[in-house]
Amino acid sequence: MDRRTFVKSSATQLFAMGITPYMIGTATKDLIIGHNSHRYKVDTKWGKLDANQVPVNDCHEMVVDAKGRIIMLTNHTKNNVIIYDSSGKLIETWGTEYPGAHGLSIHDENGEEFLYITDNNRHQVIKTRLNGEVMMTLDYPSETGKYPNKESYIPTETAIADNGDIYVADGYGLQYIIHYDAKGNLKNIFGGKGMGDSNFGNAHGICIDKRNPNEVELLITDRMANSLKRFRMDGTYLSSIHLPGAYICRPVIANQHVYLATIWSDEGSSNTGFISILNEKNELISAPGGRVPRYESGTLQKMYQSINVFKHPHDVCIDKNEDLYVCQWNAGQSYPIKLIRV
Repeated sequence: MDRRTFVKSSATQLFAMGITPYMIGTATKDLIIGHNSHRYKVDTKWGKLDANQVPVNDCHEMVVDAKGRIIMLTNHTKNNVIIYDSSGKLIETWGTEYPGAHGLSIHDENGEEFLYITDNNRHQVIKTRLNGEVMMTLDYPSETGKYPNKESYIPTETAIADNGDIYVADGYGLQYIIHYDAKGNLKNIFGGKGMGDSNFGNAHGICIDKRNPNEVELLITDRMANSLKRFRMDGTYLSSIHLPGAYICRPVIANQHVYLATIWSDEGSSNTGFISILNEKNELISAPGGRVPRYESGTLQKMYQSINVFKHPHDVCIDKNEDLYVCQWNAGQSYPIKLIRV
């Protein structure tokens, strides 16, 4: 079945169920998306705020803290950081100095949690307390000898190891992964722009994969290659996980599963995003908003959006109930969508 036939067939089934293929913001409370063990009810009202008081631009990333608060990063400089409770009620906002706010990671250090913000415009990584107090700033890595100036360094994401080591993905710059110790001293650099297994076309996201405690690894997005790449912590390439048709953002791991906002699909056209969910074997098992995952002879077939719930998903946050919160880039300054596990 080709894509056009599939979409037409899906729409016919939805109409028969009394559901139409909704555009963002108009999905009803009864819409269920996803596949197999990971299916979700769509809630487009969660987290909506007064845009005059708490505006957003691109909603780039979200994390959950130890108290269950949902912390979101936007590049609107009236309030770069927006903190919600789990019901979507606003708790507080802060931040006016991050015009290129893009990546947000959280890490517990001896009982205190810290945020790591990557700023495209400032060409920096900034470590803060949860109240916004700046603790450390990492400038462009001139000491590596790879960067002629700060403008060539455009970081998109960080991942923090248990020992405090910091891994920075330069996803919009020269595509290197820069490895620092907890104090910001350079330890290693690997990757770089290219087509090889250990290189990247777009190293957009990175996370620490501790699902196998005997061999902790890095999962790094190569978004334009529709792939996740596995590395040892020292930067040695291991293998690639190919997700054809899925232009993925950063990997987020919860309960042996990998969740990925998929900003574009199919050929990479606008407004075609969905969510990708991999199991412990790194197999795609659910694609909320996308077509049913299908493997032939062990190879995943090309993925694409099947219902327009999302425009450009940029991150997925998972709470203790395994509900998802999806924030979006270039989505009409919209607030996050919540997906309630069913």
